Amino acid sequence: MKRFAIATLLLLLSSLSWAQARDLPDFTDLAEKQGPTVVNISTTQVLKTRPFNHAQPFDEDDPAAEFFRRFMPRQMPGTPHEYRSQSLGSGFIISSDGYLLTNAHVVDGADEVLVKLTDKREFKAKVIGADKRTDVALLKIDASGLPMVRLGDPVKLKVGEWVVAIGSPFGLENSMTAGIVSAKGRALPQDAFVPFIQTDVAINPGNSGGPLFNMRGEVVGINSQIYSRSGGYMGLSFAIPIDVAMDVTNQLRTTGKISRGRIGVAIQEVTKELADSFGLAKPQGALVASVEKGSPADKAGLEVGDVILKFDGKNVTQSADLQRLVGGTKPGARVAMQIWHKGAAREVTIAVGEMSGDSVARLGGKRSKDGESATVNKLGMVVAELSGEQRKQLAIEHGVLIEDAGDAAARADLRAGDIVLAVISKGSQTDVKNPEQFNSLLAKLDKATTTLLVRRGDSQIFVTIKGSVDK
Repeated sequence: MKRFAIATLLLLLSSLSWAQARDLPDFTDLAEKQGPTVVNISTTQVLKTRPFNHAQPFDEDDPAAEFFRRFMPRQMPGTPHEYRSQSLGSGFIISSDGYLLTNAHVVDGADEVLVKLTDKREFKAKVIGADKRTDVALLKIDASGLPMVRLGDPVKLKVGEWVVAIGSPFGLENSMTAGIVSAKGRALPQDAFVPFIQTDVAINPGNSGGPLFNMRGEVVGINSQIYSRSGGYMGLSFAIPIDVAMDVTNQLRTTGKISRGRIGVAIQEVTKELADSFGLAKPQGALVASVEKGSPADKAGLEVGDVILKFDGKNVTQSADLQRLVGGTKPGARVAMQIWHKGAAREVTIAVGEMSGDSVARLGGKRSKDGESATVNKLGMVVAELSGEQRKQLAIEHGVLIEDAGDAAARADLRAGDIVLAVISKGSQTDVKNPEQFNSLLAKLDKATTTLLVRRGDSQIFVTIKGSVDK
């Protein structure tokens, strides 16, 4: 009886193990069918050093002269030295006549791009175009009848869904790794135009530019970045959604350039403290920190302190959403926006402009030494009045200069050289005229959290200070 019970238990456990094994995904068919669509990309960049042009440092009779002649490299004066830098990446075929996709950083600065197929054929590739903002590059090889990928819909991709990467990590061609979708719509620093797909698929150097497949064998993304402290895989990988990549690709093929919309505002994230300051029910939207004069936003009546909640009918949950929505809008289009303006929601219409070149906001400030009167305020800051010449140079009409930041201000990243332009409380914004008025405004605040509009270098930002220091 006991033997029968044990046998029955073993049979049951065996059945469970077999059932669990049957539920695990099978990647063999995907590897067989999609492997040939993935290519290995190697690039060569010719670098030149400065000309080696100095005389022998020893007299002919010096014993060291013979050592110098024999072992030190010598070149003719003015002759540059060249050496070749090589790197590896991945890519995939999107058309049977030889168009390929990869990352822009894979081919950036390359003098020669070599594409190797799984059948060992090699081709020199031409870079049709590359977009650094989305890290997408379009290549072309002289071939026909090539196997090509099928494109999927990243919008339908679900968190927790199985995905597969194929590429050339560390030069190991056509390597497959698998994992799940960890998150969607990730915004990464300096990559505001891409809502990244985050996965835990093992991605390593050499995988860049390779495809991310769903279980139907459709490409849903281009593997682009990893988060790593060691340089290797750590479970955080990011892929560019294929719809974003194909939009870039279509523009590169038809016009040879990328056209993006702009409205002429600098924005920042809305924190809980900022939401309270502007009277918003919850942290959402993109807070307008500055408005460029003569820009579409200026013509539409947007002001510093407005919060953009919707753009073209789409919710702006975080500031990165607005950058993607505006960038993806055709220049010249008229778009409806919902904004939070002085404590109430309102609708405005804006004519979207066109972005030109790569612009980076400079946030670094410098300390002025021309302040006339200084004082210590409730927040522990030492502020000084701006001279007429300083206001003229900075093209501002009001504000006070921070000469020294107290503990609370320093923790909020306020710095010497910043200029406080306005104080925001309960949805109301008051311009700062001079140190006395600024100190008076702070003294009247009955809450520990204060929001300031600050000029730093060429940019404006909102800074929230948690807690105050009574003086």
